[in-house]
Amino acid sequence: MDTPSLRRGWTTGACATAAVRAAATALLTGQFPDPCTIRLPGGQTAGFALAATKLLPKAAMAAVVKDAGDDPDVTHGALIRATVSPGAAGSGITFRAGSGVGMVTLPGLPIPPGEPAINPVPRRMMTEALQAVSAEAGIACDWVVEIGVDDGERLAEKTLNPRLGIRGGLSILGTTGIVIPFSCSAWIDSIHRGIDVARALALPHVAAATGRTSEEAVQALYGLPEPALIDMGDFVGGTLKYLRRHPVPRVTIAGGPAKMTKLAQGRLDLHSKRGAVDSAVLANLARSIGADEALAGAIEGANTTLHAFELAANLPLAAAIAERAHAIAQDVLGDAPIALDILIFDRTGKLIARHPQPA
Repeated sequence: MDTPSLRRGWTTGACATAAVRAAATALLTGQFPDPCTIRLPGGQTAGFALAATKLLPKAAMAAVVKDAGDDPDVTHGALIRATVSPGAAGSGITFRAGSGVGMVTLPGLPIPPGEPAINPVPRRMMTEALQAVSAEAGIACDWVVEIGVDDGERLAEKTLNPRLGIRGGLSILGTTGIVIPFSCSAWIDSIHRGIDVARALALPHVAAATGRTSEEAVQALYGLPEPALIDMGDFVGGTLKYLRRHPVPRVTIAGGPAKMTKLAQGRLDLHSKRGAVDSAVLANLARSIGADEALAGAIEGANTTLHAFELAANLPLAAAIAERAHAIAQDVLGDAPIALDILIFDRTGKLIARHPQPA
């Protein structure tokens, strides 16, 4: 949630739109507006300082430094470039991927394969900016727009783009033009797009994991292809709710003991800021599978979830957690036609529990 102490920032789509408008204006007038003001999807206006400009006889380039505010965004500080040139009469607006912007190669995303990874809202923002510039000059709105991001190919390796089939760089994103710090909306959107890609590829089985260790383990266990893997992080609730509306035949939820214990306790956001493992619940669960009072008390007083599991080494505690987590997840999925299983891996990637057991 945004708070007064956290500074908002701008999406890559908003930065690209400002660069596009500035470049088109310079091509027509010989002058780059700096700062360049654009209209955001919500009707607000925002001004962007230009970090670089270049005017050629038949093209103009303007660049804006992405400021994500206080959001931990991989593209914070990246240079977003727009090169604009006149298009053929009647061609409208053509978008191209410059260096550092990816190309879509898989179905299921908002942009079809073969197109630059510039999402629909940024495309609309740039189109409206170019329409305004063209109307002011009294010319047809025929333009070629190339968007690039300096070092974007390297930055994209830190995102889910390679898994989503976006090759060669970053995506130009944003639905409001504004980045709200720690909103986690970009991560949740990536989860949804990952599910969309899996569905478009008609994959029969996807696995959503809380972290890298469990993801690698579940992929090895089931031999799943890369597009079947969903990096859900702590957002198990958002993942399951989207799957309920957009089902696939089979879903595996995988994670470590602490995260899966939180799910078993009914938590659908597994982040530590949303609450810790309830050791009293864990102790009661241990009692239900045979722990005596001394052991249950030790589990309730354990320093960590890992410590609690070590204390319960002779009890099927992980299996009980997996079964209860399955019940919680199944309740979220409702009557969606999905076969669900829960897997729990230790920190080395060893499978320590699953529910239901394979036939």
